[in-house]
Amino acid sequence: MAIETSIFGKYPDGRDIMLYTISNGKGMKAAVSNLGAALVKLLVPDRAGHSADVVLGYDRGEDYLANGCFFGVVIGPSANRIGNAAFQIDGVDYRVDVNDGVNNLHSHMDRGFHKRLWDAKINDNSVTFSLEDADGSLGFPGNKKISVTYTLDEENGLTLHYHGTSDRKTVLNLTNHTYFNLDGHDSGKMLEHELWLAASRYTPAGPGCIPTGEIASVAGTPMDFTVAKKIGRDIAADTQQLRIGNGYDHNWVIDGWDGTLRHFATVKAPASGRVMKAYTTLPGVQFYAGNSIAEQTGKNSASYSARVGLCLETQYYPDSINKPQFPSCVFGDGREYDSVTVYRFEQA
Repeated sequence: MAIETSIFGKYPDGRDIMLYTISNGKGMKAAVSNLGAALVKLLVPDRAGHSADVVLGYDRGEDYLANGCFFGVVIGPSANRIGNAAFQIDGVDYRVDVNDGVNNLHSHMDRGFHKRLWDAKINDNSVTFSLEDADGSLGFPGNKKISVTYTLDEENGLTLHYHGTSDRKTVLNLTNHTYFNLDGHDSGKMLEHELWLAASRYTPAGPGCIPTGEIASVAGTPMDFTVAKKIGRDIAADTQQLRIGNGYDHNWVIDGWDGTLRHFATVKAPASGRVMKAYTTLPGVQFYAGNSIAEQTGKNSASYSARVGLCLETQYYPDSINKPQFPSCVFGDGREYDSVTVYRFEQA
């Protein structure tokens, strides 16, 4: 196991944006940056032993300072949406940035954790990124200490271990926003990828993609991935939910959630033979089919556009802070945030 360090760009204040590349003995490499604790590259062998980079992103650290699609970054303190950009904890009202219609998306577009330069510590086969966030920052209460550790193992698993503390009750709902294309980031649309989800229920969305509060069965709907199917098979179905999300952009409820590490998804790319199995300790996953990826140039001059990558964002459900029937995303005052998500790669 080896970790290489290189300069990836310059932060606006003159500090270096760094890239840390972790390699294992099986030809897999993961490159992560202290800007946004981002997963920048992930080289994975296919069935013929040829490696390709399977995550969308940019060649320069400076490009992550724009990054309107959130390629690869860690989102926080609150990923996904908060309805009406407002919430209440113990009778105290809080307002956060209104940046998605009347709602809040991903905390703050310009000052969220995904735009911060994190501290980095290199370990034997991992890199730990950490930051501190002051009470009231972005409208969220509590002095917060956050860390994310990326570990690459010899079984081609990439583990993300998140930890957070706060001296006051606050919202902590961290996720990673990597877009995967198992045929390679530059291979075009991923609609032929096959997806299986261990999720027999999901949270239907209303206007603004805010969950209605219902937890509904996927049975008999295009949202059913309990039997593996091609992502493109039903994505254009004329249903209210797919119209709201312009395709798949919803939270699925992971079956049997109990806080232990559970296998919740398998993605297969028939063309390359790459298989990704995903595991998490969290109760939900936002499966986003990249419906709104803006046309742009990515790594190695690749052309990116809608649906060239998919996200599996492990999380507490969107707007959980305003839905008491959902698992609570309130942490601090003695309740520490801790979660694990693993992406493990095989060949078929």
